[in-house]
Amino acid sequence: MNMASKSPPLLEVEGLSIAFGSLEAVKGVSFSVHAGDILGIVGESGSGKSLTCRALMGILPSAAAAMGSVRLEGRSLLDLNGVDWCSIRGRELGMIFQNPASHLDPLRRIGQQVAAPMVRHLGLTKREAEQRAIQLLEDVGIHDAPAKSRSYPHEFSGGMKQRAMIAAAIGCGPKLLIADEPTTALDVTVQARILKLLRDLNANLGLSIILISHDLAAVANTCTRVIVMRNGEIVEQGSTAEIINRPQHPYTQLLIASQPDGWSKSDQVATGLATAPLISVDKLSVSFIARGTFLGSTASRTPFLALNEVDLQIAAGETVGIVGESGSGKSTLARTIVRQNKPSVGAIRFEGSDVHQLRGAELLRFQQRVQMVFQNPYDSLNPRMPVRDAVAEPIWRHGLSDRRTALARADELLDMVELPKALRERRPRQLSGGQCQRVGLARALSLEPELLIADEITSALDVTTQAQILELLDRLQRERRLALLYISHDLGVVNSICQRVYVFKGGRIVESGPTRQVLNKPQDSYTRELVGSVTRLKPLAEQGMGHAPR
Repeated sequence: MNMASKSPPLLEVEGLSIAFGSLEAVKGVSFSVHAGDILGIVGESGSGKSLTCRALMGILPSAAAAMGSVRLEGRSLLDLNGVDWCSIRGRELGMIFQNPASHLDPLRRIGQQVAAPMVRHLGLTKREAEQRAIQLLEDVGIHDAPAKSRSYPHEFSGGMKQRAMIAAAIGCGPKLLIADEPTTALDVTVQARILKLLRDLNANLGLSIILISHDLAAVANTCTRVIVMRNGEIVEQGSTAEIINRPQHPYTQLLIASQPDGWSKSDQVATGLATAPLISVDKLSVSFIARGTFLGSTASRTPFLALNEVDLQIAAGETVGIVGESGSGKSTLARTIVRQNKPSVGAIRFEGSDVHQLRGAELLRFQQRVQMVFQNPYDSLNPRMPVRDAVAEPIWRHGLSDRRTALARADELLDMVELPKALRERRPRQLSGGQCQRVGLARALSLEPELLIADEITSALDVTTQAQILELLDRLQRERRLALLYISHDLGVVNSICQRVYVFKGGRIVESGPTRQVLNKPQDSYTRELVGSVTRLKPLAEQGMGHAPR
């Protein structure tokens, strides 16, 4: 027990409940955060993790009602009005969000957005704040910060956007930083850097942190204490070592048992393609036009090479993994296979036919046989359509049945992905991320494809939901001989489920081969860096709560 825990807590939450009408989403939650703590909150999608932390920041949805007590250094937060909140957010409490792209203004430069809170809260001039913003961007590891501060969000990678959000959040010296899934969907090298940055901020600035994550390994290697939530309640809390080494609650035990660990398994062995490829990518290059000025008003058009001479094959019934950093071309390849991008050079052939030359009935048949599940299901589903209708739509649009029969088939598919019947008439935004991803998978399976492209489909899911989705995919492969192209930053899952793997960097394949060989005995320096950055869940040494595990 550290000295900070003997003093009054920085943040004290007692009996916090959050309701939407008669639905109680958070039920009597109580915990505290002391100065210097890094508190981890874990749990499945819809367990109330993010909702609890939004209550701490005063940014609950208008339909939500919060009851109980939330005190920051003794001051009640639930009683604050809008003006009071404006003086606390950014100054005493900071928050970084799971998807930084949706929280950065696309029309303002990064430096301006990092500087704005310091002008508001610290009284700095615009010039002083922008100079300080450059220093903060350097502090969070953004190279060439003076130039990058003049960039717009769309010019930053996912990892750089997250660093910019952290810089903006810490600029005014808050006492508590809330990080809501800050490493979700980032590649493992960027994940490791972001988590190290949070630990460094805690050690160097004494910043207290609440880290919300579905990644137990990240929590175990970062946090001093852990809270486990399920169905809006805290089922267990304690020091990180106690929770990881000696979980008491059955749900905590399930979470830990569900944590993917493909590194100790050796039953998945493959030496290469056993049959002719179902799909073949030959010398594929894809270029995009990068405009020289903002919005391209006086655009000097320069090509950006997103894929560079990529060769890849997938056989029927095979699971092939693609790994690599953000911006390496993984999703560009997937979107080009399903004809959302056009090749600049090279070809993609499905059973020998160039997919970008298909027309009419042949194209319709290809679209039935190859389906894609997208990383962000909210962006790929019609926001106005009930999810049951969204699953049924491809069936009747392709003329495979009438609407009544299609809806009955949608119910079968939603049963298969285990989406409760009570949720099926809701719109996508009324579901959790995990629930919405199940809908996206059911929709992709509705046409009974032969190749399924899964683009980071488990990156935002808790480990129990992730395990269920992977088990479902495994069953479908065995029953239907489904081919799977699995794009992921989770090397443990790739090592566990894929027969072969391709490692992408800068639009090129730098290494490929049987998964066990590539990921356990990597030859390329970049592959070695990826594997070396993986955070694994291991038993922890017992230690005081004031020292975060490294």
